Amino acid sequence: MKGIINLTNPLKVNNKDLTALSYDTEEITGLLFAEADARKMKASGSKSGNLAGAAEIDYSLQLYLGYAAVIAVNSEIDWSDMERIKGHDVMEVLKIGRNFIVKSEAASPAGDSGEPSETTPDASTQASGTSKKKE
Repeated sequence: MKGIINLTNPLKVNNKDLTALSYDTEEITGLLFAEADARKMKASGSKSGNLAGAAEIDYSLQLYLGYAAVIAVNSEIDWSDMERIKGHDVMEVLKIGRNFIVKSEAASPAGDSGEPSETTPDASTQASGTSKKKE
């Protein structure tokens, strides 16, 4: 998803005050995703991985994925620039990362291929001799 964030608090990058940032979540690579996760852990002081348990509720990861979406399409902006965003602008960036995760989850639901699994009995299979007919 492409878009532009209009910043309430201008961000100074290379001696320029930026009031808007373009982003594109479709440009987040595996490397950017991994970097976002590593930077999230470093910023939180975590050494043991994802304490949230799931990306859908890992707000720090969502924030850093939002940063990644901006960095992916703005070569003059780096992680340290993005980490200086403040105020309500932080929440706007977080929403980008959250929407990236939610869209990814909705696009490929796990285990919903429409095909019965090996352990699921076919509806046409008759129950094996559990009921006896009285004569």
